[in-house]
Amino acid sequence: MRIISDIIVFAMANYVYHTEFAVRDYEIDSEGIVNNAIYLHYLEHSRHNFCREAGFSFAQMKEQGMIPVVNRIEVDYKTPLRSGDVVDSRLWVEMRGPRFVFHQDLYNRDTGNLAVSAVVSVVCLVDGKPSRGEMLAQIFARYLP
Repeated sequence: MRIISDIIVFAMANYVYHTEFAVRDYEIDSEGIVNNAIYLHYLEHSRHNFCREAGFSFAQMKEQGMIPVVNRIEVDYKTPLRSGDVVDSRLWVEMRGPRFVFHQDLYNRDTGNLAVSAVVSVVCLVDGKPSRGEMLAQIFARYLP
């Protein structure tokens, strides 16, 4: 089982990437918390930054005919984020066959509370055809378990 408790997951996770960004006012819903759909943007933003810092930006992928496509997302919402909070986004990645599986956790930097825990599965198309992800596996080699 992946989540034993929020604290244990944080301590046990072997994160390979970390970034921070602030919650913006327009991401807040009528309840005064971050809208649930916005978290998908946060997760995507973190994956894009990770790819760029790993040495293979989405622009470079496109130039080489590669398109990573999300094929599944599982999101567990834990504690809400609010305007002014700083998101501490962390992830690690593994390969399962041709899929890259990103394990992503979003924390409130100031409180340390886990806001969201997600598992995002990505497949790669190369020149419009499904691929085993070899090119991306080479780029991510130092980050894969």
